[in-house]
Parts: sequence; structure tokens; C-alpha cells
Amino acid sequence: MVSIGALWLPILLSAVLVFVASSIMHMVFKYHRVDYWRLPDEEAARAVLGKQDLRPGQYVVPHSRDMKEMQQPDMIRKFEEGPVAFVTVLPKGAVRMGKALTLWFLFSVGISVFVAYLSGRVLPAGTEYLQVFRIAGTTAWLGYAGAVVWAAIWKGVPWGSVAKDSFDGLVYALLTAGAFGALWPR
Repeated sequence: MVSIGALWLPILLSAVLVFVASSIMHMVFKYHRVDYWRLPDEEAARAVLGKQDLRPGQYVVPHSRDMKEMQQPDMIRKFEEGPVAFVTVLPKGAVRMGKALTLWFLFSVGISVFVAYLSGRVLPAGTEYLQVFRIAGTTAWLGYAGAVVWAAIWKGVPWGSVAKDSFDGLVYALLTAGAFGALWPR
């Protein structure tokens, strides 16, 4: 068994590698730029939503409180007529990339802490590189990509976006696995 404290270096290195890789993937390759589409009349939609004075949060249209209400003829009609949408409202103001990037880095550290915890519980010091790589990589992939599929199932996120996010998660997992494999206590 290896303690989390003994794995502080691969935890931090993997988080830095993931942060740098994600920055390159989003700023250089830009394959995510088509994940969100422009509304046909964005200004009209902004005007309608603006009149609602929505607080930051998640909204659904049409909205029902429970499954019983979803079976009512009026609600069925609303779903059939559309639109059916999930809307996420952010706070007003300029996008604060510094805050988002800080949270992303902390999330990556958190994933690496879980990788360290699980790997340290199942692998002793001196485990060969490939075995550490397998356990750390699988754990990291589940952390980075394991939860994106539910968004396609329940929220209608396009499967193409899920595939790209899963690919990103695989890259992050491979980097994390490499850091843990290379720096595993001997």
C-alpha cells in the first residue's frame, strides 16, 4: 500500500500535464468550437430570456414537477410542439476565464488525488510501470470521461460532443497514467 502523501509529485505533475494538454487541445486544435450552435435569431432569444430576469442556474422547457404531470394532455402537447430545451444561465458579466481555469486545475488535482488513493490501495511500492499505468489510467479516464455519457442520455447533448469529451478524457487519462507510472515509488 502506498500513501497519498508519497504520491504528491505524480498528483501535481499529472494535473499540470492535463492543464497544459487541455489548453493546447482547446486553443490550437479547436475541434470543440462546433459543440454549440448559434440560435437562428439570437437577439430575439436574448430579448425573450432577458425579460425573464433569470437567476443563474439550470432551466428546462417545458417544465413538469413529476412524471404524473408529464402524462397530462397539455404537457404532452407542449413536448410534441417543442421546443424541448435545457438552458443553463450563467451570471451576467464578462466571462471570467481566470476563475474557470483555476477551477479546472483544482478539478484535475482532485482527479489525481482519487487516482493516487485508488492506485495506492491496490498497488504496492515497486509495482512495474505498465501495471501502475493501467490502474491509474483507468481511474483517471473514469474521472475525466466516465460521466459525460449521461449528459447525452438525459440532457440531449449530441453524441458527437460526448465522443470528443471522451477523447479528451482519454488523453488526460494517458497523461495521468504516464505521470503515475513514471513516478511510482520504487
